[in-house]
Amino acid sequence: MLNRKQFLKTGLLGTIPLSGLGFSGKKKHVGSKPVVIATWFTALRANEAAWEILGNGGYALDAVEAGVMVEENDPKNMSVGYGGRPDREGNVSLDACIMDERGECGAVVFLQNYKNPISVARKVMEETPHIMLAGKGAQQFAKEQGFEEMDLLTPEAKKAWENWLKTSEYKPVVNIENHDTIGMLALDADGRLCGACTTSGAAWKMHGRVGDSPIIGAGLFVDPEAGGACATGLGEEVVKTAGSALIVEMMRQGHSPEEACKIAVDRIISRNKKAGKSLKNTQVGYLALNKDGAFGAYSIQKGFNYAVYNEDGNRRLDSGFRV
Repeated sequence: MLNRKQFLKTGLLGTIPLSGLGFSGKKKHVGSKPVVIATWFTALRANEAAWEILGNGGYALDAVEAGVMVEENDPKNMSVGYGGRPDREGNVSLDACIMDERGECGAVVFLQNYKNPISVARKVMEETPHIMLAGKGAQQFAKEQGFEEMDLLTPEAKKAWENWLKTSEYKPVVNIENHDTIGMLALDADGRLCGACTTSGAAWKMHGRVGDSPIIGAGLFVDPEAGGACATGLGEEVVKTAGSALIVEMMRQGHSPEEACKIAVDRIISRNKKAGKSLKNTQVGYLALNKDGAFGAYSIQKGFNYAVYNEDGNRRLDSGFRV
């Protein structure tokens, strides 16, 4: 006759393999390390820069910084860094945040005249008692730290802005830029999980607008005990639901990275449904990476893709979607 402990072990668990469970009884979702993932297929080159560090046993924080800087420095990417589309007044302003394997973080918002906000954000984390610096204060700090001041408005971005002025219509379109932010998560060979997120924000935004990308818990969140997540798309929707923090908490509760991203997407859909709002022209995409190297993604609309680099190489993947 089975005693109570034997019954709970054999009767309730049934055919679930014990090897797939952690000590808490939760199913473990395991991948490989090192690994780096980043939003949109344009991040394939960014992943290469990150992998050059990770593949040589380097630090995940160095990897995500070097990775997203590839996009910050590329004027052809008109939604990140140098060459980013300006606001309604023709000013380019940048936002970024970074988090390390201890959960320490730094951010800059509304930074003008400096093309690598991710590096300035790292300096905020490492050299100040603060988490976030904004506007002129962020610019002053960047100058004091020796960053090069420059005009971020390229001729191509200026021309696009002048064309926009003909109608001055502000209407976000799903996937129109196909790479409106770069968020990156990396797990190194020593198990250190770090993340970075950087953007020039929504094209033709109101002067001073800040989205989710530099907001810890919205555009990016890392918890060494669970994993990390980052977001892309319409930042206002991500902020309203604290998307990345929600995903990490869902992974802590035992959900796989993809399941956690689905939950965060459903939270946005549910909130808007209750408010009677349509998401027809709204896109949000999430990426997640847990502490064991498993990764996943999910989005509201079809069309969100991401780049992954691990022992299987560097490749593009398409995320699942709800609508």
